[in-house]
Amino acid sequence: MKRTEVTRFRCYVAGRTFESTSVGSSLSNTGDVRLGQKQRSSSSLYSRPSLLEIKNDKITNRAKVYEFLRGIGIVPDELDGLELPVTAEVMRERVDFLHKLGLTIEDINNYPLVLGCSVKKNMIPVLDYLGKLGVRKSTFTEFLRRYPQVLHASVVVDLDPVVKYLQGMDIKPNDIPRVLERYPEVLGFKLEGTMSTSVAYLVGIGLARRELGGVLTRYPEILGMRVGRVIKPFVEYLESLGIPRLAVARLIEKRPHILGFELEEQVKPNVGSLLEFNVRQSALPSVVAQYPEIIGIELKEKLLGQQCVLHSVIDLGPEDFGRVVEKMPQVVSLSRTPIVKHVDFLKDCGFSLQQVRAMVVGCPHLLALNLDILKRSFDYFQVEMERPLDDLVSFPAFFTYGLESTIKPRHKRVAKKGMKCSLSWLLNCSDEKFEQRMEYDTIDMEEMEMPSFDMNTLTEPRSDDSASGYDDSDDEHI
Repeated sequence: MKRTEVTRFRCYVAGRTFESTSVGSSLSNTGDVRLGQKQRSSSSLYSRPSLLEIKNDKITNRAKVYEFLRGIGIVPDELDGLELPVTAEVMRERVDFLHKLGLTIEDINNYPLVLGCSVKKNMIPVLDYLGKLGVRKSTFTEFLRRYPQVLHASVVVDLDPVVKYLQGMDIKPNDIPRVLERYPEVLGFKLEGTMSTSVAYLVGIGLARRELGGVLTRYPEILGMRVGRVIKPFVEYLESLGIPRLAVARLIEKRPHILGFELEEQVKPNVGSLLEFNVRQSALPSVVAQYPEIIGIELKEKLLGQQCVLHSVIDLGPEDFGRVVEKMPQVVSLSRTPIVKHVDFLKDCGFSLQQVRAMVVGCPHLLALNLDILKRSFDYFQVEMERPLDDLVSFPAFFTYGLESTIKPRHKRVAKKGMKCSLSWLLNCSDEKFEQRMEYDTIDMEEMEMPSFDMNTLTEPRSDDSASGYDDSDDEHI
């Protein structure tokens, strides 16, 4: 009798249980037929799950993931269609990792798509790259709150080209991490898009190429500004006030953040407020050039408050207040205390209230100078120069000149020569011009003028400037 072995086994596939029996015996015609039948039957045990079964499994797993997210306060509505972890356990790992970075449930709800980022494949490589650049770990939380999309980025394809572009704009390697911390959104810009056009336009209006790196380091937000919608209208409006285009470029070099002032909501209303408070239209270019921040601050309340302060302290009228703002627009930001202290000092020197008012209108900088400097200059004026107080009333800008560098040496030269001159003639000129005056036999009265802001200081040509390839008529970026 032939020996027969029977083996039974169970197999679980796609939620169904199969049972099979294999038969082993010595070869015979009958056995071969039965074995073949069993083999054909058992081959179905290893068939793949149907598409419907796979789909149902995915729906079931996603439902569990959504249930987990809702349980911790995350709204998953925007995640439909996004590839997510198969299990709630893996999703928990992602959420925990984001928590370690300092992100809260609220942060995740603000950008739930971050849950589609793999910890190992996306998050860690990006964060390692930023860390190697020098971005401080202490800034990661705020960095990701502002630009969580960075976690989707490819280091090689997306991030590294932007960093190299910034380096090509003469931003120093040590400054790159600070630029990224200040403006992380820059990592999402296309090189051939807004970044290149904004830079080209600024160079085109006269911004010095050698200043470009410093400008972008201090205010990298420029790289995200549309030329046609933001930068160009701002520049053209300042030109319409009477500020030459090259002077506008110089202002941007010194204070690039002024490009962030809202033209319609801040700049134009502030210009209107200046006119309302008796600043003359012709003086607007000088006011803005001296203190560009004046077009971006909450100005009207400051003007009203400062007008009241000066009226109460020195009985300054509205028209004179306008002259004060024209000569020193920074006066709108002075607090009451230093104003009172400076006025009291001048009164203690022997000046009447009327004289103090005239001096402030003639040189508002008196209200902002260091009191010790004022005292030393006045002592020298009174003891060594032995001039009447009326001379200071006529030329209050005396206090703005350096005692050791200018006042003393020039006074000694004039005294030695036995010349009689006004303080304005003595001080209101360059060293070169003063040397020329020392050759005069008589004093030219036309040269005795009060100092004022010179717009030409902003428009002096630079030999290192070169022409830009930007075409001002090309507005594809608008």
